[in-house]
Amino acid sequence: MKKRIYLADDDRNIRELMSTFLINAGFEAEAFPSGDALLNAFEKSRPDLVILDIMMPGTDGLTVCSRLRQKDASLPIIIVSARDDPYDRVTGLSLGSDDYLVKPFLPLELVARVNALFRRTDTASGAKKDGPLSFGSLTLREDAREAFIGTSPLSLTPAEFGFLTYLLKNKERAVSRNELLRELWSFDFEADTRVSDDLLKRLRKKLREKGADFEIETVWGFGFRLVKKEEKP
Repeated sequence: MKKRIYLADDDRNIRELMSTFLINAGFEAEAFPSGDALLNAFEKSRPDLVILDIMMPGTDGLTVCSRLRQKDASLPIIIVSARDDPYDRVTGLSLGSDDYLVKPFLPLELVARVNALFRRTDTASGAKKDGPLSFGSLTLREDAREAFIGTSPLSLTPAEFGFLTYLLKNKERAVSRNELLRELWSFDFEADTRVSDDLLKRLRKKLREKGADFEIETVWGFGFRLVKKEEKP
């Protein structure tokens, strides 16, 4: 079954260009001239992925992203914008998007980002289904994209799930901010390290609320590592 993608952009030419390339890549694509139109369609039928422009008439893309994330924690979301500002990237990812693509971009790059995000989030992509990952009270099941603190489900966005999974797979060492940005989002400039810091704040809050027996410790000037609370001095 083809993956269905909703995309919203107020520029008709860009909508048609993105739709054409996505359809040619084997996806179903439905384009909307505004975020409000996309939200209305979402209420009737959930897509497999959403692509949002930031500047649109009516409800802007960042607000749409936030509302979609409140409705569905696991929905893959990509922001596309002409605003190449680190603050906008941080804001987009803070509100729950999983990737941020700056205009103008090659349509083939958009398709590559979509495919990469589906590989990370779709268990039907053929990825190897390893056993559960665990650390203290945390259990992650990659194949089902489920996370638990003890027996209590932990709701995570795709970006948060990927962040925590990467830390868990590298739990024997500290992981640098640049490594996380490169492996999870393909970001390559220093200003974007704030993205990982902001995502970390949200994760820490969720872990505290669930009573996790471990912490994501900041290694000053480098990155992060998982530490059990009983092991902290």
